[in-house]
Amino acid sequence: MSAEATNPATPGPVAGSAARWRARIDLRRLGRAALLGPTARDRLPSAISHVVDAHRAHYPGADLEPLRRAYVLAESSHRGQMRKSGEPYITHPLAVTLILAELGAETTTLTASLLHDTVEDTDVTLDQVGEEFGADVRYLVDGVTKLEKVDYGAAAEPETFRKMLVATGNDVRVMSIKLADRLHNMRTLGVMRPEKQARIAKVTRDVLIPLAERLGVQALKTELEDLVFAILHPEEYEHTRELIVDNASRADDPLAEIADEVRGHLREADIAAEVLIRPRHFVSVHRIARKRGQLRGADFGRLLVLVNEDADCYGVLGELHTCMTPVVSEFKDFIAVPKFNLYQSLHTAVAHPDGQVAEVLIRTHQMHKVAEAGVIALGNPYAPAADEPADGERIDPTRPGWLSRLLDWQEGAPDPDTFWSTLREDLAQDREITVFRPDGGTLGLPEGASCVDAAYAQYGEDAHACIGARVNGRLATLSTVLRDGDTVQLLMGQDPASEPSREWLEHAHTPAARIAIQRWLATHPAADDAPEQQDLAREEEPPAAALRPTAEGSALRPTTADIIVEQPGATVRLAGCCTPVPPDEATGFAVRGGVVTVHRIECAAVERMKNAGRAEVGVRWGDTTECRVTLLAESFVRPHLLADLTEAMALEGAEIVSATVEPPTQQRVRHTYTLQLPDAAHLPALMRAMRNVAGVYDVSRAHTPGA
Repeated sequence: MSAEATNPATPGPVAGSAARWRARIDLRRLGRAALLGPTARDRLPSAISHVVDAHRAHYPGADLEPLRRAYVLAESSHRGQMRKSGEPYITHPLAVTLILAELGAETTTLTASLLHDTVEDTDVTLDQVGEEFGADVRYLVDGVTKLEKVDYGAAAEPETFRKMLVATGNDVRVMSIKLADRLHNMRTLGVMRPEKQARIAKVTRDVLIPLAERLGVQALKTELEDLVFAILHPEEYEHTRELIVDNASRADDPLAEIADEVRGHLREADIAAEVLIRPRHFVSVHRIARKRGQLRGADFGRLLVLVNEDADCYGVLGELHTCMTPVVSEFKDFIAVPKFNLYQSLHTAVAHPDGQVAEVLIRTHQMHKVAEAGVIALGNPYAPAADEPADGERIDPTRPGWLSRLLDWQEGAPDPDTFWSTLREDLAQDREITVFRPDGGTLGLPEGASCVDAAYAQYGEDAHACIGARVNGRLATLSTVLRDGDTVQLLMGQDPASEPSREWLEHAHTPAARIAIQRWLATHPAADDAPEQQDLAREEEPPAAALRPTAEGSALRPTTADIIVEQPGATVRLAGCCTPVPPDEATGFAVRGGVVTVHRIECAAVERMKNAGRAEVGVRWGDTTECRVTLLAESFVRPHLLADLTEAMALEGAEIVSATVEPPTQQRVRHTYTLQLPDAAHLPALMRAMRNVAGVYDVSRAHTPGA
């Protein structure tokens, strides 16, 4: 984890924004202090005085003895090792520890940070760390220790990240140390060859920056973004730097004027608040410039309003929207609905009379601390509350659904290359939605996720048996894209032989879903031989006899229940459009040839025939109840569906006279069955039995307008 020399392209202070940039560590001072070696046992080494000062600002009563012992061990272990910059190596763990101390990390994290390279680069062992500093420090040091290239070869980097992420799943402080370590390495990357700088910057961009975002550590994320920007896009970086310098040299500052106006309104409203100007970092200015073209003074920063209580945030918002001109479309409430990375704030914007628009962030002091430091601001997130006994169970305070998903799918990644490429894809999806299950539980999914993703998130590989879904109570295909707040009920088949489709890969956005489907397809190559649309005709077609009339011919069998009409001598015919059966309310109409057609009274044809002037004939059911009926069934595509459906009909005593199965569309199939029943009273039970077949979501009586 070595870091090398100061990078000349590192973003530094510009005129007018000195407060924006954290003071850089004086490596010469640290080097001199390190070379002097540890001091007396009862005194703190002067080399860690700056760490102690930052730590005491957050934890005035902290026990500093672990830090003293950790520094003594780290300094003696690294003694004689030098960085490529020529500084003693101990300056690196000191710098990393200071970054964490400034962000409010607790003592255990700082202790592990001082030791984070000892096991990797010296003769110190994990067992020694554990014996001296305890299990938590041992776990954190182990979590950030890289795997050896001699053992893993080209897979060392992705496997190291896999190991680190698994460790983070148990303790998020592992990733806090890694992020601070990468930040210091990026600050001092200039001594590396350009191609190595670019390689490290790309991994930082694709993996570390998204992880910093997910853990809410904005202070590290924004500086990492600027450092990567300077290395990978030096021309754009230099242009952006010039824009910032030119703006800082302006005599007038519209943001300062708007800030003064905001302070005045809040004083009049008697709201205690601190109003600050928060300059945008380099990448943010670059993005705004690409979006808006010509930049104005207010585009180079935002106003930050800090208050004491949550209610004051909304009080400030009300005053700004009342006394100034709000840009309502810019309003977002991340207090009522926090982001998945713990971020809370109100966002709005106000327009200045000269036409400039100032963005405003409103939050409490505690919200601001968490917005800057994320999980680091939580201190020891696993310590039990003061009024709760420790039970040894660790509860992840960040509720990171993204991390749970990542830990799930990484187990199924078949090789380091798949893991590495899939990790980058997963982290590129930087927005998250929450969907609700019918039982009140929730699923966290990336934006753009479909019902396929929800199925694998909820059921793992058992989702192979998913046959459809209801979204907000309405039937939906598995390809349906979910939105934040949707309620999703996943419909699962009961057939143990159920299998996913290659088509699902087109709708799977989460690595968990894609890897599970790909793994199944790889072990069942025959499943790819024909597209899903051929399943019903190829493998799941029921015996042909089940779909044909009986051998005697349907005309020789009774086809209708006994029905009496009020027109002597008339021939009775049951209408094929609605196939009435006892005890349906029915009516008849005289047609050509002395025939009376009988319809259910709710049939659409009844109204048409009345309007056409057809003579209506009274009808009633007789004693014979054998009947013929046409039913429509709608289902999702799945293997063995027709076989199961025809078996269910046969068990209810129904004989299939004819059947039509339309080609599947969007994983749905429409079936039409004409059935002979021994007793019309069995019809409700038959329809229930058909609906109970896995995959069938609706069965209804036929209403065929053209019949």
